[in-house]
Amino acid sequence: MMNIRLLYSSIALLTLFSCSDFEEINMNPNEPTEVGADVLFTSALRNSVQTTSNEAFLLSNNIAQLTGKALRAEVDSYNWNAFPTLWEGLYNSLTDVESALSIATKSQNNQMRGALLVLRSWIYSELTNAYGDIPFSEAISGADQEADFTPVYDSQEAIYAALLADLSTAADLLSQAGSLPGDILYGSDASKWIKLANSLRLRLLMYQSSKTDVSAAFASIAQSAPIFSSNEDQAALSFLSSFPNQFPTIPIKQGDFDAVALSASSLEVMNQYKDPRLSRFARPDNEDFDTPSFSGIQNGFGGQSGSRLGLAYFDYPGQITAQEKGLSYAEGLIMTYAEVEFLLAEAAAKGWISADTETHYKNGIAASHSYYQVNYAPFGYSDFEDFYANSGVAFDETVDIWEQKWLALYFTALEPYFEVRRWYIEAGGFDGLRFLSAPSGTNFNNQQLPMRFLYPGQEQSLNSVNYNQAKAQYDGINGKMWIISQ
Repeated sequence: MMNIRLLYSSIALLTLFSCSDFEEINMNPNEPTEVGADVLFTSALRNSVQTTSNEAFLLSNNIAQLTGKALRAEVDSYNWNAFPTLWEGLYNSLTDVESALSIATKSQNNQMRGALLVLRSWIYSELTNAYGDIPFSEAISGADQEADFTPVYDSQEAIYAALLADLSTAADLLSQAGSLPGDILYGSDASKWIKLANSLRLRLLMYQSSKTDVSAAFASIAQSAPIFSSNEDQAALSFLSSFPNQFPTIPIKQGDFDAVALSASSLEVMNQYKDPRLSRFARPDNEDFDTPSFSGIQNGFGGQSGSRLGLAYFDYPGQITAQEKGLSYAEGLIMTYAEVEFLLAEAAAKGWISADTETHYKNGIAASHSYYQVNYAPFGYSDFEDFYANSGVAFDETVDIWEQKWLALYFTALEPYFEVRRWYIEAGGFDGLRFLSAPSGTNFNNQQLPMRFLYPGQEQSLNSVNYNQAKAQYDGINGKMWIISQ
């Protein structure tokens, strides 16, 4: 009887409290109930750059033949299936961007809105340049909007117009009042974000230049808007020294890291000029940085060996590390100052801007050398001026710009592939690119460079109607998206 009375008494006491009373009692006053825009901003930056840095290692460097696959050579032999981690990783980051944008808009933090628009534009540019038409206008709902689980695929032409407009808007917002808490890229410096916004506009205009006349728009930005003017401006995310905030290649298994090696193509070009970046892109086979020797892997074969990638990308047990050599560890590259200089050089060569082509070309090479902390002495030079004057790298024709930009784009997200694809189209195939050729091993695409990535299979089951409409426009990996279609 006592137990029954206790039970009834407990029930009676429970009825005195409403559900809201229990929520109040159980609420931890020291724990936030909402995630701030700063936390979301940090998360979106870190995760998106981790995604693109990882895909640079696995995909773009290998497709562009800067590196090659020693194992599992499907990527550089063009035996492509879908690469879902790129799609999933970047769209996951966009959810944080959109939520942060909603918060920044409500709090009227214009600088935060501007930086988030720049980040969102860069992420979407990577996606559309990889796939073509993608979910964009209906892709990600903000925190105060109802989710759309079957978004339409917007045309790449419309996406490009929106991205260029958003980057222009972002630059204006960043010049207004506000703050940038959570900015792990530029340390809350709004002026750096403005330069990134305008520099990205130059990149996108160059990408679409085969479809539309971009000369006036390019010249306007190049001559009157703040853009990168030194390596201090470039968008390079520094990672931490401990997991999970390291550069993506640092914590992987040694066997997985060794699945990628220096390519024979990049080795040949750098050997031709005795380019000191060779000791930064790759680890000498003899572990001797004073008299280094290197080897390159032929793309498309698999089962070969070549020089391991450089000290910045992995610490081998018992071998010299980047820290011991006084070198920086790898950063996540969104866009570099060297790239901007090469964009200006090409624009000058095309007659879009009134500038000296060679000056910008030389600046681009110098910026890349400086960023990689090169040592000239083992390669027979006293300094950069000696290298430029005596290596044979001095400017002569437009293909020189492409070749040197190709090397400078090492590990810059998906850009090595995107730019090689653009040059391949403009040059009429591999024959017009003296520094590249069709993979000499097994080639599953009739010696042709693939034009796009395949949509991930999950889209077929989750968003079938829109997926099938978008897919129907393309001939698999050879389908030409708007920016490269004739």
